[in-house]
Amino acid sequence: MTGFIQIIIGIIFLIMVFLITRIGIAYRIRRAAHLIIQDLEIRQAFDHASAAELPYAKAHYFRIGLRDYRPKALESLVQAGIVARTENGKFFLVDQSKFQDNGF
Repeated sequence: MTGFIQIIIGIIFLIMVFLITRIGIAYRIRRAAHLIIQDLEIRQAFDHASAAELPYAKAHYFRIGLRDYRPKALESLVQAGIVARTENGKFFLVDQSKFQDNGF
């Protein structure tokens, strides 16, 4: 095999690895979003009065172990309008039907 073909194969391999890791991260964030929705449903946090405090709302920078995708998923759910945040940092489920519509 010539050097040029090896370089092309190497570049294609790197692009495939990049795309597969991005798909994997998207899958993990989507799964974390489902777990957050289930957690809020179990806690019955459907309005301001019943809002629940979530321990994983903030990212821990010195955490040892696997990466936690729940803070990023929670941020995405708040931006999508599925979950709302109160003034004191608690969260509640706004509308679960949006969850299925947004592709989460």
